[in-house]
Amino acid sequence: MTVEATTSGIPRIGDKAPDFTATTTQGDINFSEWQGDSWVVLFSHPADFTPVCTTELSEFARRQDEFSERGVKLIGLSVDSIHSHLAWVRNINERLNVKIKYPLIADLNTAVAQKYGLIHPNASATATVRAVFVIDPAKVVRALIYYPLSTGRNIDEILRLVDALQATDGHKISTPVNWHPGEKVIVPAPRTEAQIEANLKAGNEVLDFYLIKKSI
Repeated sequence: MTVEATTSGIPRIGDKAPDFTATTTQGDINFSEWQGDSWVVLFSHPADFTPVCTTELSEFARRQDEFSERGVKLIGLSVDSIHSHLAWVRNINERLNVKIKYPLIADLNTAVAQKYGLIHPNASATATVRAVFVIDPAKVVRALIYYPLSTGRNIDEILRLVDALQATDGHKISTPVNWHPGEKVIVPAPRTEAQIEANLKAGNEVLDFYLIKKSI
């Protein structure tokens, strides 16, 4: 089955991630070529030189190795100029002693923001909301999270989300509430009587025929 991007609005789970070319703090890129066969966390921030955004960018940078260990590339975006991005990156390095090693997309004409549904007029007509897109190596949107302008993101949760998606792909399972790596996962719900019987005999933790946990 061919997966296509939506023609307008916010890309949905299961859509092909919209491709684009852009200027970034690490040079001009074509997004799909830059991604290669990696996972990507693409995140937007409302504006450069703002306090909440500064805490987020610096924390992504501090924890970039944790994403890299999972085969994930980070890339940020706002509708600021490349000159503003470069000055902000230097400011963060000077003030917080944090080096931003991932690229920031300069999207002054909002071309990328429009493709990803990042401008919500009722929140702000001139700034992108805080959004996170998790994109898999097949370039498909696997998860998205939107935050209001006033609320900073939780990097632990974004890492947990990536872990859950990768575990699902690797083991064909689901993950329960608050799951973290090393904890039991959920056996997919049965679709036939034969699957019910097979699941019950598999030696896993049975809470009911439709709710079975196992270790991976």
